[in-house]
Amino acid sequence: MTQVVFYLLPEQTQAPSAPVLLSSACQIAERCYLDKERVYMLAADQAQAEAVDELLFSFEPDSFVPHNLVGEGPNGGAPVEIGTHAPKGQRSVLINLCPQVPSFAVKSRLIIDFVPADDADKQLARERYKQYRASGLAIDTYELAASNATAS
Repeated sequence: MTQVVFYLLPEQTQAPSAPVLLSSACQIAERCYLDKERVYMLAADQAQAEAVDELLFSFEPDSFVPHNLVGEGPNGGAPVEIGTHAPKGQRSVLINLCPQVPSFAVKSRLIIDFVPADDADKQLARERYKQYRASGLAIDTYELAASNATAS
């Protein structure tokens, strides 16, 4: 059964080099990669996909997360792949950066989603939560501490 985990993002109190959402997504992708999971990061658009691609190179100076944009890299993609449409192959973890529930979400064992602090984005997250719940998926919610949300 597919598991959904929502992370409640802290408010962004200062202007870091990357938004809390993208920094948090990169940290989670790194943890999944270290756990030998194949990850698909679904970006809302190509600009966001490229931003995530760049951030994965620099968010943590002492770490390397093998990743690529869809269509680049090795056959079958790197352990972490970033795109704007459904992945071609099976990925055990989906990190959703989109405002809606992807139609292919239940093909992953684990869906990571986020609840931003912004009211409009928070409402969109509530709608995704309702859709996941209506699909009968198990859902957990965790608060992401401000110290864990941004790269040091």
